Amino acid sequence: MKFFIDNIFLIAVVLVSAGGLLWPAVTQRGKRSTPQDVTMLINRGKTTILDVRDPKEFAEGHLPDAKNIPLADLDKRIGELDKFKSRSVIVVCKSGARASAAAAKLGKAGFADVVNLDGGIAAWQKAGLPLAK
Repeated sequence: MKFFIDNIFLIAVVLVSAGGLLWPAVTQRGKRSTPQDVTMLINRGKTTILDVRDPKEFAEGHLPDAKNIPLADLDKRIGELDKFKSRSVIVVCKSGARASAAAAKLGKAGFADVVNLDGGIAAWQKAGLPLAK
């Protein structure tokens, strides 16, 4: 007990640091998959790809057969995806941040299988996988 009292500030720093390191893992929504795992899901079929980037970013290059609904419009346009509730929905953005927010919205709307592309389009390109324009 004396150790804890004598080193309270050191213990506080360790706890705050640990919390900071764990925060990103705790706040991520939905399942995350690598570009290779996403490729396998797409090849198996029964998937829908939702790109939540802005139309300008989408036009620069996107996953083949992706549907573009910007994150800002997702609440208004989520009804367009209702027919895909029984499929796996792969959510894509530039780096993964917007995809996490979109996955949370889709989960609340009743989509059972939502998968985020870990690292977004940047990871897809880094893996050397093709983009459609």
